[in-house]
Amino acid sequence: MTSESTSPALDVDKLARYLQQHVPGFHGPVQATKFAGGQSNPTFLLDTPSGRYVLRRQPPGQLLKSAHAVDREFRVLSALGQTPVPVARAWHLCEDREVIGSMFYLMSYEEGRIFWNPALPEVDRDARRDYYASIVATLAALHDVDVDAAGLSDYGRPGNYFQRQIELWTRQYRAAETDPIGPMEALIEWLPAHCPADTQRPSLVHGDFRIDNLMFANGAPRVRAVLDWELSTLGNPLADLAYFSMCLRLPATGNISGLRDQDRSTLGIPEEEEMVAQYCELRGLPGIDNWNFYLAFSFFRLASIAQGVKARALQGNASNASALEVGGMVETLASLAVELID
Repeated sequence: MTSESTSPALDVDKLARYLQQHVPGFHGPVQATKFAGGQSNPTFLLDTPSGRYVLRRQPPGQLLKSAHAVDREFRVLSALGQTPVPVARAWHLCEDREVIGSMFYLMSYEEGRIFWNPALPEVDRDARRDYYASIVATLAALHDVDVDAAGLSDYGRPGNYFQRQIELWTRQYRAAETDPIGPMEALIEWLPAHCPADTQRPSLVHGDFRIDNLMFANGAPRVRAVLDWELSTLGNPLADLAYFSMCLRLPATGNISGLRDQDRSTLGIPEEEEMVAQYCELRGLPGIDNWNFYLAFSFFRLASIAQGVKARALQGNASNASALEVGGMVETLASLAVELID
């Protein structure tokens, strides 16, 4: 994982005293370093005499309702620790905002590699297909988790998942809206009118399943840990599959890079059809209808998230210096969705 060299705005002495009282085996002092990346919940590496830990907190300032739910992240990490899905170990949730100024949780530090570019330039061409196969297999394993056995049967609401999500992200977009964007208005009108019947059995869905939220083992095409569970809930698993598949359609340039117009055969990256087929085989599905709807919704949701990042940046509350650049992608993302529905 990559960290920034600048010191974070944390009272590390107060934090160390708190964690020594609440985490078995924890000993200070604490040296904290903010990880690079992350637009939502600031994340820090803690170096201590008792080992390395990762702290993930809500950002300071006024927050949108239901956003930055680090308590939900902690709950799902705790539940998945007993399943085949690879995750960090959840150590402690602190809901007392007086300790560092916002709610936070502590988890284990996992050694591994994080890739920001879905072209995987750091990996040998012949290995890239194996990395993607591991990603799809991890996603299928996540969606096969028995939510009742994991204690997550109440982790989401009943009803049509996509209808709820369209309503949610429309509200979030409106709350963070700064300027009128034509393609977003088109999607807000089209998506509810074309929402398919929800026939999938509800699964645990990650909600932000993309390559930079995955940690891989050093030197091996194996997902070691799935990161950033803030948007997880119970719902239609095809939302995760479509959201990850966006990387094949996003522009190669920009803060959120993709593989649009790239020769994936030359790169050694599987085509979308191959990934979808692998997923369907692993989960015993005959195929996927209404695929363009799921993709269009995924672009819409990412655009809504980007708009929230932009709004926080304008308010001075964004957790990353590139937040305004991310916010500038809203219209591009919405336009890519409109291409799928025209």
